[in-house]
Amino acid sequence: MPHSQTSARRDVIPKGRLARGASPWLLPTVATAALSLVRARGSKRAAAIAVPATALAAGMLWFFRDPEREITQGRVISPADGVVQSIMPWKDGRTRVAIFMSPLNVHVNRAPLAGTVTSVEHIPGGFVPAFNKESENNERVVWHFDTELGDIEMVQIAGAVARRIVPYVPQGTKLEQGERIGLIRFGSRVDIYLPEGVDVAVEVGQATTAGVTRIDRD
Repeated sequence: MPHSQTSARRDVIPKGRLARGASPWLLPTVATAALSLVRARGSKRAAAIAVPATALAAGMLWFFRDPEREITQGRVISPADGVVQSIMPWKDGRTRVAIFMSPLNVHVNRAPLAGTVTSVEHIPGGFVPAFNKESENNERVVWHFDTELGDIEMVQIAGAVARRIVPYVPQGTKLEQGERIGLIRFGSRVDIYLPEGVDVAVEVGQATTAGVTRIDRD
C-alpha cells in the first residue's frame, strides 16, 4: 500500500517522542515537580514535596514514552507491547489473541496490518483489572480494518487504572502496517482476532512488542 501524504505527516516524529494524549496527565505532574524544585531551596515543605513530585513526573515521562520501531515484515504483527494472556478459538472460526499491558509497557498501539479503518466504536463499561476475565465488559474501543486478509477486528480494553482510550485515527483512514493508531492510559489489554485459517505464532506468556512481534505463522 502506498504511503499517503496524510499518513506520512502523522508518522514523521522525532526519536524520543512522548505519546499523543499524554498531556492531561503529564503537564500537571511536570509543572508540580518543576515548581517544587524551584521552591525547595527556601522551603523545607517544598523540598519534601519535590522528591515524590519529581519521581512521579519521571514515572509519567517513562510511561508515556513512544519509541520509534523498525516494523517487522509479516502478515499480522502485534498491536501492543505486553504479554500474551490468552489464545482462544472463537465460535466463528477466528482466534482471539489477548495481550495484557502492564503499567511498565509502552501503551501506544499500532496497526497489526496495512489497510483501511472501517469502524472505530467506543463502548462504555467497567474498569476491573485487565487481566481479569470480566474485563471483557470494560470500557473499550472496537476497531475494524479492511485488509488483504479481509476484516480484522482489534479491541482496546481499559483496565482498573486506565480510564481513557485515545484513538489517533478516524474511520476511513488508510494505514501502513505498524502505524500508530491510539493510546490506552496505564494498565490495559488489547485483543486481536485472527481470521479462520490463520495460525498463531505466539504462545501464552510470551512477551510481545508492538510493530515488531509477528502474531501469525506462514
